[in-house]
Amino acid sequence: MGSTAEEFLVASEQKAFELDHRRIINNNIGKYNNSFEKGLSRMINLDNSKKKGHAIKWKVMENLDKFLPEFESNFQKRGGKVIWANDADEANREILNIITKAGAKTIIKSKSMATEEIHLNEFLEKNNIESLESDLGEYIVQLLGQKPYHIVTPAMHLSKEDIAKLFNEKFGTPLDSTPEQLTQKARELLREKYLQADVGITGANFIIADTGSIAITENEGNARLTTTFPKIQITIVGIEKLIPSMTDLDLFWPMLSTHGTGQNLTVYNTILSGPRQPNETDGPEEMYVVLLDNGRTNLLAQKDQRQGLYCIRCGACLNACPIYQNIGGHTYDTTYSGPIGSIITPHMRGMEEFKHLSYASSLCGKCTEVCPVKIDIHKMLLLNRRDAVNEGLVTTKEKWGWAIWKKGMLKRSLTDFFGGKMKNYLMKKIFKKSWGHYKEMPEVSEKSFSQMWKEGNRPE
Repeated sequence: MGSTAEEFLVASEQKAFELDHRRIINNNIGKYNNSFEKGLSRMINLDNSKKKGHAIKWKVMENLDKFLPEFESNFQKRGGKVIWANDADEANREILNIITKAGAKTIIKSKSMATEEIHLNEFLEKNNIESLESDLGEYIVQLLGQKPYHIVTPAMHLSKEDIAKLFNEKFGTPLDSTPEQLTQKARELLREKYLQADVGITGANFIIADTGSIAITENEGNARLTTTFPKIQITIVGIEKLIPSMTDLDLFWPMLSTHGTGQNLTVYNTILSGPRQPNETDGPEEMYVVLLDNGRTNLLAQKDQRQGLYCIRCGACLNACPIYQNIGGHTYDTTYSGPIGSIITPHMRGMEEFKHLSYASSLCGKCTEVCPVKIDIHKMLLLNRRDAVNEGLVTTKEKWGWAIWKKGMLKRSLTDFFGGKMKNYLMKKIFKKSWGHYKEMPEVSEKSFSQMWKEGNRPE
């Protein structure tokens, strides 16, 4: 088995030339782009909103040690319980303790990237506990035994024909079923599971310090059902999802929905502030919030790159990225893919193993342009590259390669010496093997621009 970087390069090349994959992704991202542009057109003073969001998240990250205890205190006042988890193992153990203590055997889940990050489903399965995804996209990829392809739309890589074939194999539905019929079938299968589940597990889009609440945004209603029927609710959320006040939602909810799906507002927006109170008719008897670090404080310690924690997980940078559009979400082999994943993963999971993701970029800057909280993403990619070099994590071959390139670029005679003939020779004999699998190598002019200028062959 090669290194993570080597596997990434092999998978990237394979996926980039998979024409059916490209067709499906271009089609789905094309639909998103149309909705996104319409959504943005409805917003007044978009740049102002982005600056405000950036400022609020800056305030939170600079004062995380004050806001997190404030959330904990306010949540506990209403009977909720807070668990602090340093890493994935600790989070999984604590969740298992709650489930075991309650004698629970079945779990219903709503969409949560934090649970994907800690591999909760696999952990529970090893402990003989059934955990079922209720978000339609998550449910589909769970049936396929895959990970989510995208942080907002987990099944973006599948066509309606792929899903119809899956449902035909699993449930015997007709192969020509429409998306509406497939959704109806999933609804029939899942509704009973909400009633039977012992525990409901969710993520949270935001956690609110001044009220001790969690805010969940969704389009299907599955999170509401997950938090309503089971007697125990567990929410797993990264510590960076904090916002200071309930009033901040008037900014973040529309920005999240517009940049995530192009909607003015998502269909279901829920605020939960603890377990069922004596005067309430539904909701869980017990409610836990697991505050997950799992490498986030490593990123917080990087003064130049900590703004990666401002992310509200809208997925806009993934949809805008030409690299993501060609190599797809699974190739990154991380929970958080695309540009945002490339800047946060090296700090959360180790620079040595994941530094290559920061090089998987054209640096076109589109990711920075679309970010709703003005994260300077392409600058962060460059800073990660800098850190990898400063920490001595580049190979000897790479060091020598750049040293030779620098020497040649700084001296005209050397640049001309390695002229067109030499470059064409190197292209055919050396780089053809690594770069020329699916395409013809380019022909370089035999004379440099400098030489042609001296000879009087000046362009008109």
